[in-house]
Amino acid sequence: MKIASTIVIILASIMAIFNFTKIDFNAPLEGESITAVITVLASLCAILLMSILKVSRRIEQKAKQRK
Repeated sequence: MKIASTIVIILASIMAIFNFTKIDFNAPLEGESITAVITVLASLCAILLMSILKVSRRIEQKAKQRK
């Protein structure tokens, strides 16, 4: 699970960076730019969720070690 979450974080980061370059900052909510904005936000959400998952797994392991 640790490797899978790391891979998802890397892929989401690459996708966010790629789509960030596709945003037209003069009109970010029109045409192709809105798709890029939505994809960047979705990628950032995926990164956040995977980070939370990694932290919760670490907390779970430390709780098991104390018992």
